[in-house]
Amino acid sequence: MARRYRRGVHRYRFLFSLQWVILTLVAIALIPTMIRLGFWQEHRYQERTARNDLVSTALHADPVPVERLTSPGHSITRTEKYRTVTATGTFDTGREVVVRRRTNADGEVGFHVLTPFVLTDGKVLLVNRGWIPANGAQTDFPKIPAPPAGRTTVTGRLKADETTAASGIKNVAGLPDRQIMLINSAEEARRLGASVLGGYVEQTAPAAKDGSPEQISDPGSEDAPLNYAYMIQWWLFAAAVPVGWWFLVRREIRDREEASAEEQPEESEPATV
Repeated sequence: MARRYRRGVHRYRFLFSLQWVILTLVAIALIPTMIRLGFWQEHRYQERTARNDLVSTALHADPVPVERLTSPGHSITRTEKYRTVTATGTFDTGREVVVRRRTNADGEVGFHVLTPFVLTDGKVLLVNRGWIPANGAQTDFPKIPAPPAGRTTVTGRLKADETTAASGIKNVAGLPDRQIMLINSAEEARRLGASVLGGYVEQTAPAAKDGSPEQISDPGSEDAPLNYAYMIQWWLFAAAVPVGWWFLVRREIRDREEASAEEQPEESEPATV
C-alpha cells in the first residue's frame, strides 16, 4: 500500500513545477474574478430592468400640467423623468439658443433648439423643440424654423437638467453667442433673468411639420436581457475553469505514462556483445 501511495504521489509531482504552479494560481484567481463579473452583470441587469420599467411607466402615464411636477429650482426625480406633461403659453424665439454637438436618429451632428416658453402665469418652461442640422460652421448660429405663433399648448417628455457628471459633456466656456453645451434650468434662469421651471421638456406635440426641427425620438429600452446572458456566461466560465484544469492534469499524466511506457522496453533490452 505504501508503494501504491508513493506511486500515486509520484504521478502528480509535476504539479510542483513552475509551469504548473503558475497555471494553477491563474486558475484559482480566475474563478472568483469570473464569479464577481457575473454578479456585476446581474446588477446591471437589475439596474437596466428597473430603468426600463420606470421609463415605460412614465411614458404610459396620463399627461399632466407641467407645473404639477416641477417648479423653479426643482430637481426632476427618476419617477418624474419622461412623464408626459402639457403647458400653455407662448414661445419666446428672441431668446432661444441652440445646444451644440447633438445628433439625430441617423447619427448626424447638429443642434438641439431650446426655446423659452412663457406660461400664462409668467414662469418660463424650457422646451427642446428638436434637432436641426448644422448646415455650415458650428460657430455660426443656424437658421431656425419658427414655432407656432401666439398662445399655444405644447406636450412633451419631462427631462432632468443636464450636468457634466451625468452626461459626460463638458460645459465649455467662451462659446459663440446663443450657443450652449448643456440644458440646465438654473443657468438659463440666470441668462434670462426669469423664473424658470426645473428641468426641461422634449416637445412631442404639436407634431413636427416640414421644415420644423426633427423631434427627438422616444428613449426606448436598454438591452437588459443581454446582461442576464452575460451573467450566466461568466458563471459558466467560472465552473469550467476547475473542469478544464483537471482535464489538463489528466492529459499530462496520460502523456507522461505513455512516454514512460515507450522508454521502458528499450531500457530492459540486454546489451549485445
